[in-house]
Amino acid sequence: MIRITPYGAAGEVTGSAYLLETDEATILVDFGMFQGDKDDDARNVVPGRVHRADVHAVLLTHGHLDHSGRLPLLVRDGYRGPIYCTAATRDITEIILNDAAHIQESDFERKQRRAQRGGRKLSRTDEPLYDHEDVEQTLGQMVVSEYSTAIQVARGVSAVFHEAGHLLGSTSLEVRIRDGEGERIVVFSGDLGPLHLPYLRDPEPPRKADVIVLESTYGDRDHRSLEETLVEFEKIIVDAVERKGKIFIPSFAIGRAQQIMYHIADLVRRKRIPSVPIFLDSPMAIKADAVYRKHTELFDTESASMVDNGQLRHDLRGLRVCVTADESKAINEEQGPFIVIAGSGMCTAGRIMHHIRNSISDPKAHFVIVGYQARGSLGRKLVDGVAGVKVFGEYHNVRAQIHTLGGFSAHAGQTELVEWCSAVAQSGVSSILLTHGEDDARLALRKKLEHRLGVVGYMPTYSEHCEV
Repeated sequence: MIRITPYGAAGEVTGSAYLLETDEATILVDFGMFQGDKDDDARNVVPGRVHRADVHAVLLTHGHLDHSGRLPLLVRDGYRGPIYCTAATRDITEIILNDAAHIQESDFERKQRRAQRGGRKLSRTDEPLYDHEDVEQTLGQMVVSEYSTAIQVARGVSAVFHEAGHLLGSTSLEVRIRDGEGERIVVFSGDLGPLHLPYLRDPEPPRKADVIVLESTYGDRDHRSLEETLVEFEKIIVDAVERKGKIFIPSFAIGRAQQIMYHIADLVRRKRIPSVPIFLDSPMAIKADAVYRKHTELFDTESASMVDNGQLRHDLRGLRVCVTADESKAINEEQGPFIVIAGSGMCTAGRIMHHIRNSISDPKAHFVIVGYQARGSLGRKLVDGVAGVKVFGEYHNVRAQIHTLGGFSAHAGQTELVEWCSAVAQSGVSSILLTHGEDDARLALRKKLEHRLGVVGYMPTYSEHCEV
């Protein structure tokens, strides 16, 4: 018996978590945080089925919060087993989970002050999900694994990590299950990157599977080409420079921020844009840069060469890092033109919230959306063209220019998803489970895969048992 049960990312793109059960072992693949609105926050728990299960091991595909964010909850709940991942994923997860704990603790302190002023008490739901001690315990249970090397993770279960090309250290998982019926292979795609993403090697799909659990974030469309995206990005920057405007880029601190800086450096090097001040207003992104420098062995050949010869540092000579809150606040006193890269990528927390509050009503300001925006997030509202937004309890009219540049996505588009899945399924596949995508995206991808492979993809719902 092989049973796969999603406890997140089923009809949506956050909260990735899959309970894989065999006759002899129970494995948890990812345990990510739900992100979006308050309803999503309420789902950040250890589900009863997972709580009751005797989980033997956790396999972590990569460090993004929507894949790793509930791990400290699992540890707080009593899990003391191994969490297998690559070395870069371990380092990135350390940054992300500590940041998540800090945000939760800071939010709780702010709520406490408000409650005291109002003479009321906070409820248990206002408390942080976990703290830094829980994060340290989680990190201590991580077991670093190599790419392309089979490791025994539980009785009758081994796993191989394959390059996913989505984030430094990101992987697809080939899970080999041996029982009385022989060996069967379940492949979890994790989040797949597009081809030729800066810094990263291209995805390397496993070559065999009986069952594929496939992400479908952009299962309904291909991205605009990078070339067209860079042309539009260039025009935005040139227009802002001419009008002495300000450019704000809400960005995921790890992966996307480095990618955006790479492309800015490229435009400067080719003299497509002038060298302007670039404020990296994200302590987490600054820490992530250190992780990238530590793991240059994972870079593609071109990026490794540019780092080694100092070309990137030269092209980014206008870069200024903002570590402290005071350095971030000082940006408000700066005159344009300049570029600010700040988290969070979906405008749900972080320093970008302050920049939205201060500049979203400025007609000369540009907000450039460069990543996926989940339903309910403030970033999604901006993309959808709302007339006004509420930030820190205050309403602000949206007069700034809002741009959406889909070509910077670190997720594979529809065609790349189909090609990756076809490579894995070349020896035949019995089942494809479509996850990590909204239903429109899953439906579109299912049609493409059925036409290409003759297999009807299944679209599981949250906590639905899928026996394969």
